[in-house]
Amino acid sequence: MPAGGARRNSGPAPDPNALRRDRKDDAEWITLPREGFTGEIPRFPLADAAGVETDLWTVLWRKPQGVMWSKLGLEYEVAAYVRAFLESVEAEASAGLKTAVLRMAAEIGLSLPGMHSLRWKFSSDEVAERRESRPASVKDRLKVVE
Repeated sequence: MPAGGARRNSGPAPDPNALRRDRKDDAEWITLPREGFTGEIPRFPLADAAGVETDLWTVLWRKPQGVMWSKLGLEYEVAAYVRAFLESVEAEASAGLKTAVLRMAAEIGLSLPGMHSLRWKFSSDEVAERRESRPASVKDRLKVVE
């Protein structure tokens, strides 16, 4: 029997800040814009779309992941997720359907583990980071100067 680690999704999720990220076989991380997808949202591709499906469809496409879905042509995968998600939140939904929805979310990059496996990350808000790292008082700022 093979040892663990050879299968997909085994081991820890990739970390964009890891020290050993300079290997030639590592795929590049893709930075998604924080403002989300600003292009034209595609038409819901599945037949008999309910109003709640198109509402969720619009909300999901405005997320940053929508940029990659558009580039990769994942309209049907996202539509299948929307329909399955809405079925899975019903009271009589099976545990199998709920598990499938969690896997689908990872496959289209909606969950954090899914984003890591796809090597997608959000752009950082550098202004906010600098504001948070700034010393709070004049006394604290003078401590920095030796």
